[in-house]
Amino acid sequence: MTPFTCVTGAAVPLMRANIDTDVIIRIERLTSFQRDQLGPYAFEALRLRSDGSEDPACVLNQPAFRRAPVLLAAENFGCGSSREGAVWALMGLGVRCVIAPSFGDIFFNNCFQNGVLPLRLPIAQVEALAAQCAGGAAMKVDLQARTITAPDGHVSPFEIDSLRREALLHGLDDIGLTLKDDALIRAWQQADRARRPWAWPAAQGAAA
Repeated sequence: MTPFTCVTGAAVPLMRANIDTDVIIRIERLTSFQRDQLGPYAFEALRLRSDGSEDPACVLNQPAFRRAPVLLAAENFGCGSSREGAVWALMGLGVRCVIAPSFGDIFFNNCFQNGVLPLRLPIAQVEALAAQCAGGAAMKVDLQARTITAPDGHVSPFEIDSLRREALLHGLDDIGLTLKDDALIRAWQQADRARRPWAWPAAQGAAA
């Protein structure tokens, strides 16, 4: 997983509430393409017209926001299904950070498992950032410092769970975090085998 430390760039203001995972990526795309091929199909329902051409009125198609690393959204972003492919599709567009007042719970957790930073901020703050970024001005999200720098230079802090912050900084998902303690786990297993051999069937079979 790619570590997340600091991202600077355009922030696409997609200020719609309740954008669900089916809007982010249609289910049939997940059965036809690999995770690193999903970017062109992200937000199809918003970006494309009925004939398959790009809708120039969609903010996602504007040149200033192509490959924007930050996405600003309204309430309940990523609601709906549990498909992890929604996060993969965003990553395919170049998105590394999503800022919204609230998220679908599973989508929120899937972000951390794939190196994308989801940040919850009050709607007034998200709207203020969206207004400043509407012309393509760059903002900065610094996970190390836990701050957001708006295009006008204003710096504001954000809260994040310390364990999840550490995992993103080091590019670790849940398995990676567990393996950091591999030596401790193996030592505990060895001690427990000696203390409770009956609890380790494989060891009992080998001994027999």
